[in-house]
This record gives sequence, structure tokens and C-alpha cells, in this order.
Amino acid sequence: MPKEFEFINKIRQQYSLDKIGDDCAVLPKNKTHDMLITSDLIVEDIDFRRSWMIPEFLGHKALAVSISDIAAMGGKPLYSMLSIGIPEDVWTTDFVDEFYEGYFKLARPFGVELIGGDVSKTPDKIVIDSTVIGEVERNKAVMRTGAKVGDLIFVTGELGGASAGLKLLEEGISFETAKTWQKQLISKQVKPSPFLIISEKLNFSKFVNYSLLINRSATSMIDISDGLSSDIEHICKASKVGAKLFKEKIPLHKRLRGVTNNFEEQLDIALNGGEDFELLFTVNPKNIFDKNFDSFFYIGEVTANVGNIELISDTKTTILQPKGYQHF
Repeated sequence: MPKEFEFINKIRQQYSLDKIGDDCAVLPKNKTHDMLITSDLIVEDIDFRRSWMIPEFLGHKALAVSISDIAAMGGKPLYSMLSIGIPEDVWTTDFVDEFYEGYFKLARPFGVELIGGDVSKTPDKIVIDSTVIGEVERNKAVMRTGAKVGDLIFVTGELGGASAGLKLLEEGISFETAKTWQKQLISKQVKPSPFLIISEKLNFSKFVNYSLLINRSATSMIDISDGLSSDIEHICKASKVGAKLFKEKIPLHKRLRGVTNNFEEQLDIALNGGEDFELLFTVNPKNIFDKNFDSFFYIGEVTANVGNIELISDTKTTILQPKGYQHF
């Protein structure tokens, strides 16, 4: 059986699906804007466990993962559709009401309007399908295909927190009983924050009340949902380039020390853990205001070594093998 991304590529090639391959589909909307559409499936005991998730957090995450896709294209979310399958024993509790409360608590500040969806009964597991529709200025969507040799590689925040939070949950530590530092990690897993404001900075040339960090759009971008090692590979494959990452520059979540003091183990969590929902992007070095760029983390460069991702330290260089999350 093919792996998850191999299957997606097979279907795309077999049926000539040229609008598949980025975080969102990009469709014409009008003379000034394009439409962005994304859909995410969340399945109990695959993507979460009921015993781990406060219903409100699950509602939040169901929307956050889709908003993050819109952010990764440099767009603005506008509308959502939510379909949910619920077992009868869950339907008779307050779970669904609390789930929707969490959903709307995130939707309101982002200005996302719920316009439809479906509710159905399932035998024993919760299944959620979240669709978000957004917009981006015409021909301004940031694709995975635009990385160029010599571009610099950045991430918008610290990595590894969500994966470390998952590790704590698997060890039986709940959000309610966790210590403060543990809650910070668990929150990254159960209640992620989509990085929308930064994506707008990357995609447009002028801002009011923001520090101007890049004066042109990013050349490529993706949200870190599968893990840095896998997501940089997605950009490299789409752009037909290679990459080199500097080991010591990868930003590790400051609370990883509570999970392990071993740097190599912390690095492995940051590279391969996934679900951080930070943005990974490339940018032409000519378009950077150096003195203002401290808000992002410079981690590497795009190379001409097509398909190869090098992990470079002071003493040696190794080829990074993508080990991020896949469903199959």
C-alpha cells in the first residue's frame, strides 16, 4: 500500500488534478481576489482521544487547523462549513454544545461565519469535517512551488511543543491536572493558535501599525502540521529544489527541557513531531529588513541540490530523512 502523500500524488497525476498540492485550493473569485478553500478531517482515536480533549478545545482545534491552511496561503478566512458525526452516548451529553462553543470562540475574533454543514450519527467514534473558505488578493496566494535557489528559510515560532504535549497526554497527564509548564505544551496540542497575522505580513507590501518585516511576498509557504522535516520536503518537491537547515538555529520550544534534557531528543521532536501550526516560508534575501526580522527564526537556505535536505551542524552534515506524521 502507498503512503499517504504517495497516494495523494498518485490520484493527482492519474486524474490530472492540477488544483491539488497546496494547503488550499485557489479558485478565481473576482477581478481583485481569488478564493481559497480547504478541508480537514479529524477522527477520534486517530487525531485525538476523547479522554484527552475538553469538548471546547476540540471545537477550537477543528476550526484552527483549517484557518492555519488559509494562513499558509497568505489569505483571510471568511466562511466555514462544519460536519460532525457523533455517537449516541455523546449526543445525549453536553459535549456537542461545548464543542460548538469552542468553535465559535475562535471563529468570532477571526471573523469566520459558519454557513452550513451536517450532523450525523456514528457507531462509536467522533468524526469531524471542517471546511473553511477564504480569500486572497488576485494572484497573490503563496504557493509551495515558488522557492528559489538562494532563498532564506524561516519559521514563525518555536517548534516541538505540540508533539511534547502529545507525549504528556499519552503518559496520562491531563490538561486539568498538569503543572503550568506542562499546560503550555499540552495547549499547543489541544488548542493550537493559527498564525494568521504573520501570514498577512508575508503576503502584502504595506501595513498600518505593523513593523514591516518583508517588503514583498514570501516565495513559498506551508504550515507545519506534519513536522518540519516533512513540510520542508513538500516545499522542496513542489519547487524542485533542495534545502540546508542549520541544526543549532532550529527554534526549540522552551518547555521541551521538561520532557527531555537531551538536545538530540529535543531536536527530533522539533523536526518530526508536527502539529505546531507555525508557518514555514522562504524569502528572497533582498526583500528582508535585517534589523526588524527578529520576529522570525532563520533556519536555513534553499539549494540547487534537488530533493536533498541537509542538516548542518558545526562538525558535520547529514541528509535529513522526513519522518513527520502520516496517516498511513
